Amino acid sequence: MSAETYLQGAEISASQFFEIWRHYDSDGNGYMDGKELQDFIQQLQQARKKGGLDLTPEMKSFVDQFSKTSDGKIGIVELAQVLPTEENFLLFFRCQQLKSSEDFMQTWRKYDSDHSGFIDAEELKSFLKDLLQKAHKQIEDSKLAEYTDIMLKIFDDNNDGKLELTEMARLLPVHENFILKFQGIKMCEKEFINAFDTFDSDGNGYIDENELDALLKDLCEKNKTVLDINNIATYKKNIMALSHEGKLYRQELALLLCAGGN
Repeated sequence: MSAETYLQGAEISASQFFEIWRHYDSDGNGYMDGKELQDFIQQLQQARKKGGLDLTPEMKSFVDQFSKTSDGKIGIVELAQVLPTEENFLLFFRCQQLKSSEDFMQTWRKYDSDHSGFIDAEELKSFLKDLLQKAHKQIEDSKLAEYTDIMLKIFDDNNDGKLELTEMARLLPVHENFILKFQGIKMCEKEFINAFDTFDSDGNGYIDENELDALLKDLCEKNKTVLDINNIATYKKNIMALSHEGKLYRQELALLLCAGGN
């Protein structure tokens, strides 16, 4: 069955949701925009009509918001809020724990339990299990394994069987996803090491809030088209959520700024 056919269903399975997302995010950049978004809106309306179904209130609101503009952009979380997906486990991430970018960073630290800079399949499974339990959802181990597999398929862009910080960050809505902004200023490993050493002014091996403030001001000045210097306080708060007792070590900051990871 095709993605367009799945849109005709009264309820969409988790695997069908994945196929829909992969189909309409045709360039694989992590969101729908431009023609992708307009094609989705048109085919959603056609599919619902063909299936003898009215648009849900969420769908109507979505269509009204994005059908008349060519510069709209949505991520996977926004799509999950529109489509009637069974056991909508994607939204458990948002509803139960990820209330903000700061929460996301703290959650990352918790589930990257070995501080590898990645969340592997077992760590992701633990993440899902905890969130489902908090939502008072009891599921069988086989279903948990299926959800874990689907999450990897959706977010593991380089197909290495584990999730990087930037891949996992797609769980945040586009409009508040500050991590996406930093993708435009990724440094090579040498540049990152030089920047870290420069702003680790006392040479103690980590960056504190004041040093991070100076680093962010420098980044904003050099990347004015990407970063807004008026948002430094927000950037700093979110990034410091990765720190250990106010100490941001090289490997944590590398997750965000270094093109080579940690």
